[in-house]
Amino acid sequence: MALKLSFAQQTCVRAAGKAMQECRMIVPGARVGVAVSGGMDSFVLLKDMQLRQRIVPFRFEFMALHVNPGFDPDNHAPLADWLRAEGIAGHLEVTDHGPRAHTEENRRNSPCFYCARLRRKRLFALCGQYGLTHLAFGHNADDLVTSFLMNLVQTGRVDGMGMSEPFFNGRLRVIRPLLLVEKTDIARAARQWELPLWSNPCPSAGNTRRADMMTLLDTMCEGSRFRRRNVFHGLTRWQMARDAARARAEDGGNTPRDERGACPAPPCGGA
Repeated sequence: MALKLSFAQQTCVRAAGKAMQECRMIVPGARVGVAVSGGMDSFVLLKDMQLRQRIVPFRFEFMALHVNPGFDPDNHAPLADWLRAEGIAGHLEVTDHGPRAHTEENRRNSPCFYCARLRRKRLFALCGQYGLTHLAFGHNADDLVTSFLMNLVQTGRVDGMGMSEPFFNGRLRVIRPLLLVEKTDIARAARQWELPLWSNPCPSAGNTRRADMMTLLDTMCEGSRFRRRNVFHGLTRWQMARDAARARAEDGGNTPRDERGACPAPPCGGA
């Protein structure tokens, strides 16, 4: 079945398909939890998983997982309505992670780091509760670049952000299908799909180390789109090669791609 998608939508779906295929992210029988924050990245990932379920030649399940940080207990209502209309399973809950991260309880770390740690711990617990085999995050190419710069500047390590990583002795696999897609393409696709996004009421929103790294990148590129594109393309190719090699090693290098549960890119019609 051909899908009629815009260029930005095709970019998101095809790039995610390539990442899933090369890094063997999803296999037959997988049960995937999609961490949905309400931002455009995770919502586009959720939409991509919905489309991918219709086109791959094997069966897998997915559900949305939303852990509200607690600044506004009602702002995820658009997600609940969208999931209900689309017939997608979901777990939505309100926590106190955000306010706690801005109190004396958190004395050593930034609020964003502490809140994210609490959120991830809860997401891991939900994966166990629902018997999920995979946890998918909406990190994109911008996140990969800023992670690389943060690791280099702060710790002296040459490291990025893994596309597919095992946790808990392999019982759970964390995947990042959108890691090849730039934020600008995700933003366009989200608008074209008319996804019901909502604003982030966190007082620390936008005041993060990642934002500082993007400022550093802009300074390095001196406003040149060509230089910026080279940085993004170079790092995404490097990360892909690294994770694809790891996936082949895990497979023993013997299993044909179309028998590994690969997720092919869908046939796309014009916009």
